[in-house]
Amino acid sequence: MGLISRQRSDMGVGRPASKRARADEVMHLAVVACGNRLDETLTMVKSALLFSIKSIKFHIFAEDPLTSQFEKGFLFQLSQWPHAITNKFQYSIYPITFSVGNAEEWKKLFKPCAAQRLFLPVILKDVDSLLYVDTDVLFLRPMDDMWSFLKAFNTTQLAAMAPEHEIPKIGWYSRFARHPFYGVTGVNSGVMLMNLTRIRSTLFKNSMIPSGLSWEDLLHPLYQKYKNHITWGDQDLLNIIFHYNSECLYTFPCQWNYRPDHCMYGSNCKGAEEEGVSILHGNRGVYHDDKQPAFKVVYDAIHEYPFEDNLFQSLFYPLQTKFLDTVNTLCGRIPQVFLKQVEKSMRTVYEKKVVRHVRPPPK
Repeated sequence: MGLISRQRSDMGVGRPASKRARADEVMHLAVVACGNRLDETLTMVKSALLFSIKSIKFHIFAEDPLTSQFEKGFLFQLSQWPHAITNKFQYSIYPITFSVGNAEEWKKLFKPCAAQRLFLPVILKDVDSLLYVDTDVLFLRPMDDMWSFLKAFNTTQLAAMAPEHEIPKIGWYSRFARHPFYGVTGVNSGVMLMNLTRIRSTLFKNSMIPSGLSWEDLLHPLYQKYKNHITWGDQDLLNIIFHYNSECLYTFPCQWNYRPDHCMYGSNCKGAEEEGVSILHGNRGVYHDDKQPAFKVVYDAIHEYPFEDNLFQSLFYPLQTKFLDTVNTLCGRIPQVFLKQVEKSMRTVYEKKVVRHVRPPPK
């Protein structure tokens, strides 16, 4: 199953990297887990592997008490999951580290350890591009499709996020923010695609000094300047950075970071209505309570899926059936939004497994 390095920055390997695998065939996915987030993180990993085409290298940042739990959790899952899944799966576990400023102060910024994502370009020096997601994110289509946004970047863009809201008059930033933010409604950092190479080589404009600052040199003074004015921690700092460097940010549609806010006050994500949800973001703890049962139903279905061959029978049909119990809620009354991409992704997986093996009849 691969060697486990003594260094804590590379504590687990799902499989050795194939000599034939080129760097561009491996997608990199990072997540930061502190507190009671083990199960949620493993479910996110499971959702990413369910539909992905290319291999994924997971970079998991965890506080000390969780490190051994992750090692045991991954080793257990690897023993349970089929070879076809584990064959496209690698992971490394890293300690929580902050290269500048007071580590304890950074840890307490918004949720525990969330500020770690700000330091990914500094820590993962050998990684060219990366997708960061919160632990409460679920992939409902191949991660490859999100990864392809990297090719849509123009020459100045180095990161991509979705708007925080679609409607300014009910958006948080447009009503309450006491600091600069990106665009009209701000952006949400729960799903963030990054070209780390570009981030490391860019000097960012800012409100503190006339000349630009590198990413690492910018973080601490920016936090010191705005710490009494920010509510959402690291997300607010990212909004401030891209307010002054708007040409550096690519924005993707709301269906790639679909949160309860997009349906709990009425449907306000047109992209999801048309195409279905691509990435589900269950913030506000909705996977674990009864406030938004539509989100919980999706989480439970993926969490409990036994990785059997028949995705429709073991995942989609139970999900579809349980959704009937949510139709009396604002989010649950639009089931096609939650189910459309899942069904489409399953058909793609099915066709790859079955159809390609069917030979044409002899003439």
